[in-house]
Amino acid sequence: MALMSYKCPNCGGGLVFDPDSQKFQCEYCLSEFTEEEMKRMEEASASPAEEEKAVLEEEGTAPQEGDSSQSPETGEAAVYTCPSCGAQIVTDATTAASFCYYCHNPVVFSGRLSGDHMPDFVIPFAIDKKEATSRFLSWIGKKKFVPGDFFSRDQIEKLSGIYFPYLIYSCQVDGQAEAEAEEQRTWVSGRTRYTEHKRYQVERAGTLEVKNLTRNALKKSNKELVEGVLPFDMEKLLPFQMGYLSGFQAERRDMDGESFAGEAEQEVKQYTLDRLRSSMDTYSSVRIKDSSMEIRDPRWQYALLPVWVMTYGHRAGGKTYYFAMNGQTGKIWGRLPVDKRKLAGLFFGVFFPVFAALMIGGWFL
Repeated sequence: MALMSYKCPNCGGGLVFDPDSQKFQCEYCLSEFTEEEMKRMEEASASPAEEEKAVLEEEGTAPQEGDSSQSPETGEAAVYTCPSCGAQIVTDATTAASFCYYCHNPVVFSGRLSGDHMPDFVIPFAIDKKEATSRFLSWIGKKKFVPGDFFSRDQIEKLSGIYFPYLIYSCQVDGQAEAEAEEQRTWVSGRTRYTEHKRYQVERAGTLEVKNLTRNALKKSNKELVEGVLPFDMEKLLPFQMGYLSGFQAERRDMDGESFAGEAEQEVKQYTLDRLRSSMDTYSSVRIKDSSMEIRDPRWQYALLPVWVMTYGHRAGGKTYYFAMNGQTGKIWGRLPVDKRKLAGLFFGVFFPVFAALMIGGWFL
């Protein structure tokens, strides 16, 4: 499998995507490069790499595909060699971008994002780690009963930027609905109250354009976490480019559109019916008698979308808790542990003073 490590042409340091400047930045000399410059560097480096591979194959010394101890298709861990320091990198089968644990060099496993696994789109990170940390601390500061080590320095350093794989469903729906509607009018004349009922046969029909229905496409991920940070601004989708992954972790999809086809179609049909029903709200009451929905031009597209993630293993309860932030919009989702000692402190701090005051007042005498 091809390993890609983006190097600065000025000093040879690792290049990573910087969400703040939306450019590719060298971690050492701080040189910056635009997307177009990165594309030119990729094209320039592709030919020599292919020539070298051809020579090695001719000599019979070329490394095998992936150069790993396990095949990525088995779903087991795979071992690769860091192109910078030669250390071994251990990854899950779905990992598409990571870091070397020794030299911290960013590495992209380009072979895992090829063929059917090549994403159509990507939304680059718009929030960097400094800003994500600041927002996390602001959010956690409002939670009174969270264990202190949940937002300790060591814990905050675990905050990771990850591109998660999502499948995006779009289609057109031709919908038709027939309903029985009623209008009711009441008035009083003298001492008499009158009520008038009018019944109508109502029909509605129309075509609805559905775009960007989003589903998590990674089996091992926490579904609540990756769907809890939705939605993303899909107007910011960009054609996929491998360089955006440099400096972040990334996962490739291991689910396809067929896994969600029935669910997505049902949701789209129900949404269309609800829209037709809402156009009848001028009546006092509406009863749908019949409806039909036809889906046209259904299509699934594959995108890598940015999420800041932190996990916390709570020793007392033995559970794992998650914090996630949308790396584009900043929307936060979290399931937090509760420090029972803090909760007990509140209970005793409030209950006993109140109990003592009531005793003094003679309420329990």
